[in-house]
Amino acid sequence: MFRFVCAIVFGVIATPLVAQDRIPSHCIALSHAAGGKYLHRAAVTAPLPDAQTVRIRYLDHAMFLIEAGNTSVATDFTGYLGPTTFLPDVVTMNHAHSSHWTAMVPEGIAHVLPGWGAEFGAGVDYHLDLGDMVVRNVSTDIRSMGGVEKNGNSIFIFEVGGLCIGHLGHLHHEPSAEQYAAIGRLDVVLAPVDGGMTVPIDTMISILQRLKSSIVIPMHWFGRANLQDSLVGMSNDFQVVRLEGNMLEVGLHKLPGRPTVMVLEPAYLQ
Repeated sequence: MFRFVCAIVFGVIATPLVAQDRIPSHCIALSHAAGGKYLHRAAVTAPLPDAQTVRIRYLDHAMFLIEAGNTSVATDFTGYLGPTTFLPDVVTMNHAHSSHWTAMVPEGIAHVLPGWGAEFGAGVDYHLDLGDMVVRNVSTDIRSMGGVEKNGNSIFIFEVGGLCIGHLGHLHHEPSAEQYAAIGRLDVVLAPVDGGMTVPIDTMISILQRLKSSIVIPMHWFGRANLQDSLVGMSNDFQVVRLEGNMLEVGLHKLPGRPTVMVLEPAYLQ
């Protein structure tokens, strides 16, 4: 059985983690659940209906805000969430481009998790237990300066409310068998569908078929035509649902009965 090694968050902007007993990973099986409603509107600080509901907001490009219980995470954080004073508890970043990370992290964010190592190619290994949520990562390679940086990208995985939510980051290749095993089950996957800057769309479809996630949320698309092309490519394998707004509230027992692409409209926090 794959075992995760305790991580030490390092780097000039990283915050030390407090050692604590881990909760076991539950991201080890394919999800099976009945359908339900997915779209809800709420303010940034609006309480969630129960401990098993997770709110996912698509903010911009590859940046999402994931909220559950008293914990919030911003993915591929660029330093700006919108015209708001709200700060998440955790930010994750990838360094493919400046649209996926920032060196100017606002004070008051407790945990800053760069998806790359302090040394080129070293990678990083996180297992952050926040009580309401566990944040971990699986490193993948990334293109860099005409070559390849080993372990330069992180697929961040959020175990929360019984769900396993994965953000594929700036993925440049299909994961290996070992990486798939490390990822485990993903009920919800946040997938780049640009088809060029990251993996080609046929490769992404292959990855999504392998993951068998209940919900796929497209991200990292450039314009409506680019998004539409990706949806056409995925429509043979996935039901496609366009939601109004940028937010989805989902729980383990509210997952669709068949793999579904749910399209959110990006919007900054207000």
